[in-house]
Amino acid sequence: MAVAIKTVGVIGAGQMGSGIAHVCSLAGFDVLLNDLSDDRITAGLASIHDNIERQVSKSMISDADRQAALERIRPTLSYCDLSICDLVIEAATENEQVKRKIFNNLCPSLRPDAMIATNTSSISITRLAAATDRPERFIGIHFMNPVPAMQLVELIRGIVTDDTTYESAKEFIGMLGKTATVAEDFPGFIVHRILLPMINEAIYTLYEGVGSVEAIDTAMRLGANHPMGPLQLADFIGLDTCLSIMQALYEGLADSKYRPCPLLVKYVEAGWLGRKTKRGFYDYRGEEPLPTR
Repeated sequence: MAVAIKTVGVIGAGQMGSGIAHVCSLAGFDVLLNDLSDDRITAGLASIHDNIERQVSKSMISDADRQAALERIRPTLSYCDLSICDLVIEAATENEQVKRKIFNNLCPSLRPDAMIATNTSSISITRLAAATDRPERFIGIHFMNPVPAMQLVELIRGIVTDDTTYESAKEFIGMLGKTATVAEDFPGFIVHRILLPMINEAIYTLYEGVGSVEAIDTAMRLGANHPMGPLQLADFIGLDTCLSIMQALYEGLADSKYRPCPLLVKYVEAGWLGRKTKRGFYDYRGEEPLPTR
């Protein structure tokens, strides 16, 4: 029997975490938004406020909906406050050691029947579940970015995830107005297993001089009818995130076709991570993005 979820904790107030908090509050769930500092939470709340205002301006939701949603979100720096949660979703950086540390510190504060989910895009759900005291109540709920706009959510069971947890998570996704697709617990799951190698190949195409940034993105937008070119998309995702997913695919599947392009590694080493640092395959410091190669 599925567990009733009423209060949701979100760990990480960055782009993904704030987006998850946004859609949960709008769907009527009480939300506790947690991060390491007041500054991070404040930035996350500001992002939620701006995105919800945008929905009001486009007549997607009413002003009353906006007000009610914002009132349902409460900030917290303490895991102890998450003791009232029915479900806690971890949306921290895509680093396994960081996530494992979060789960180790989180579990003592939770009720025994509380569920834990991770928003990881590539790390083994079974392995992360083993870092908790409740692997049977642990599941992957991978939202797409930007969360409010994207319809799909990948649902990934670990080996130990029980049926009740799976059914509860599936019902929860439905209550958010999202569509769930079920993926097996293999590196990258479905979306990133297909999407990131395409982006990596686009970077190789640039690295080998086959085409410029502008030529590659134009080719895929107009030649494959993609809404956004692969290099533009990489900047949007974050080149550090792209690299970590490619490394997870390469190490987890032991196939040379997933080797991260050296140019991607160089950009990350330079701190050119895309939109969030104002430079990546495009330079975003001016009025219009300009290709960097």
